[in-house]
Order: sequence, then C-alpha cells, then structure tokens
Amino acid sequence: MSDFAVIPSPPEGFRSGFVGLIGRPNVGKSTLLNQLVGQKVAITSPVAQTTRNRLQGILTRDQAQFIFVDTPGIHKPQHQLGKVLVKNARTAIQAVDVVLFLVDGLGAAGRGDRFVFDILVRAEAKVILGINKADQQPEDGGAIDASYAALATEQGWPLAKFSALTGAGCEDLLAQLQEHLDPGPYYYPPDLVTDQPERFIMGELIREQILLHTRQEVPHSVAIAIDKVEESANATHVMATINVERSSQKGIMLGKGGSMIKTIGTAARQQMQKLIAGRVHLELFVRVQPSWRQSRTLLSEFGYRADQD
Repeated sequence: MSDFAVIPSPPEGFRSGFVGLIGRPNVGKSTLLNQLVGQKVAITSPVAQTTRNRLQGILTRDQAQFIFVDTPGIHKPQHQLGKVLVKNARTAIQAVDVVLFLVDGLGAAGRGDRFVFDILVRAEAKVILGINKADQQPEDGGAIDASYAALATEQGWPLAKFSALTGAGCEDLLAQLQEHLDPGPYYYPPDLVTDQPERFIMGELIREQILLHTRQEVPHSVAIAIDKVEESANATHVMATINVERSSQKGIMLGKGGSMIKTIGTAARQQMQKLIAGRVHLELFVRVQPSWRQSRTLLSEFGYRADQD
C-alpha cells in the first residue's frame, strides 16, 4: 500500500475528480472499472447485482486523476440488503463530480433506464450517457442507439459509446470525462489503483467464484467474512467464512463430498495469488446465518452499511 504522505503536487493544468458509474444491474459497471483502471479491482459475473459495496478504482495519468466509484445497480429492492445497496448508489450520485450513466447497448432504453434517468435529472452532477457493449451490438443497432440518444438530448448530456470488455472506445470516453473534471489535486498517490484493503478484495474474490459456480438464489444469499490473514515466510494464510441463510444452501456450497467448496476455494486462491503476487493457503468454512439479509445487525457485521447522505 502506498504512503499517503508522499502525494506529489500536481502539474499545471492538472484535473481530478470522482466519476460515479451509475446504471441498472448488469450493464457492465464493474467490467468497465477494471478496463479503465487497467487491472482487476472489482469482481464481475453474469449474475445481476454482483456489486454490493461502493468501490473506488483510481486511474492516474499525466494530466488527470480519475477516481471511479463503482456502485450497486439501481433496482427495486426486495429485502433490507437491497435497500442498503440502492440507497448507497443514490448517495453516490450526490457525492461525485461527474456521473457516467451506463446503459446496455444490446437493447433499447426501457423502464429501468428511465427510472435511473429520472433520478439523475434531479441530481446536480454533470452527466455523460455511456452506451456499453458496442462490440456485441447487432448490425441494425441504430434504433437502440437512437433510443438512448433521445434521453441524452432531452437533458443536453454528451453521449459516448464503447466496449468495457474489449476497451474499444474507452480512450475517447476518458477524454470526454477529463473535459468534465475541474482543476484539482492528486487525491491519492499516483501508483494506487483502489482505496480498498486487501482483505476486502480477498472476500470479493471468494464471492466472485460463488457467483460463477452456483445457481439460483445461492449467490445472493452469501456474505463473506475474512476471519484471519497471517503471513509466513512461504505463504499468506487466509481463513474465511461463507455465510448463507439456509441449511440447504450450506449443502449446495459444500457439494457432494466437499467438491463445490474445493472448486470455489481453488479458484479463489488462484485469484488471490495474482492479487498479492505470492503463494496463498486458503481455508473456507460455511456457516448458516438465518435471514441475514433482513438483519441490520448482521448486515453491519458483514460490512453492508448505508452511506450517509
């Protein structure tokens, strides 16, 4: 981790600021964050509502520092956890300098996009509407783009089109974002890529593998607690608990003969080794915490707290 005491003075004309990645679930916010920062700091999966915590990714260039704020997808919440996530996303809108309103370029603007649009209209932040997944659009995607262009035109918002997956168009996006940033200092050391500690990232890497390897309600019912991280001469030893809501989910997490927990542990360990550039020994445990997503106490214990407006 960098020393915050050695943040340099910015060069003349330097711009900096916070850019909120806002949109419906599963439009590619975390994938875009990783692409722009240049390495993996946010977990991704095909499952909607993958992002739970507000995570900041940092990109520093010669003339600008972007602090990208990845947020949970804005949706109609079904439980206390969902309410916390949506509240935090809406709070982020008021706390950033520029909002990148991210939409899915595979389909025309729908009710969910209009819902987010109506929220952003009432916000004071500058907004850029970004059409993602340009690489996957059908050949006749003009009508899709036009539906979003209509929204942007309605408010006079600039429009950008790109692929978070391939990086196509992302340089142009960064140029647009930089134009919307005000002159400012380095908020973080230039070599820092995220404000989150390694323990948080480790827990997210475990949760990512659960999202990728399990189905139905199980991924949404999981909370990860990193119980211990100890370093030795040869490896970093990590102990973590996977909290689920029902005994049946615990059975799914363990798998026949422990096969599922072994698969998840192996894949998560490999990702952790990339994170710390060293060997990792990972021990996983599974615990049943009934209805934890409805418990304010357990939500707080697992790190899901509502941000203050």
